[in-house]
Amino acid sequence: MVYGRCLVASSLIIFLTFGCSDSSTSSTENTKQVVQENNVAQLLIEAKASQKAEDFFNQGNNFLDAQRYKEAIASYEQALAIKSESSETWINRGNALASLHRYKEAITSYDQAITINTKKDEAWYNRGNALTSLQRYKEAIASYNKAIAIKPDKYEALINRGIALTKLQRYKEAIVSYDKAIAIKPDKHEAYYNKACSYALQNNLELAIENLDKAIQLAPDKYKKLAKTDQDFNKVRNNQQFQKLLQ
Repeated sequence: MVYGRCLVASSLIIFLTFGCSDSSTSSTENTKQVVQENNVAQLLIEAKASQKAEDFFNQGNNFLDAQRYKEAIASYEQALAIKSESSETWINRGNALASLHRYKEAITSYDQAITINTKKDEAWYNRGNALTSLQRYKEAIASYNKAIAIKPDKYEALINRGIALTKLQRYKEAIVSYDKAIAIKPDKHEAYYNKACSYALQNNLELAIENLDKAIQLAPDKYKKLAKTDQDFNKVRNNQQFQKLLQ
């Protein structure tokens, strides 16, 4: 997203009558024809198998979109039984597993995708998300770094790397990561909100309010509600200016 090959021609025994050039030529031509016919047959078998694997893959994607995750996993596994060297199928299987909170299994699936293709930024990124969900933040950061190295403008990885850095209380590095995401996607409200959280955790009221205000301007209903209960703002919550922003 290895086929076992059985070439009938390889077991064909050819009898040549020396001194009879016509017979020799005819036998050689027949052998070529048999090989060609079997090669065509094998190609047709492989094409059908590949199409079947693709059908299962697409079926899995439809289930994934419909949030029918168990059925999606079953479809992806049927596709992989036919064509195991599909990094895309392993990635989407991992996404379905992660949606069921089966994060360790999801990581294994992402690892399979990476083994097939180390340049799949989606595999590294989603692996980072699964590791973050398991609170394995250092490993998550390493995965996000891999995704960013492959695709430097992957702002989602920059934001989520910032979250993992914040969890490790590496606030300055987190803010740098958010700023890089904002440079790529200036209207990404999640980056401003998480940046505000990092400043609030450092008790930097002015910059916390400045960034929270930007997030609220982009998505007012979401962040006014969220900031009222988010524990990251506990250090600045009683400030009059902060309370006014949430009204």
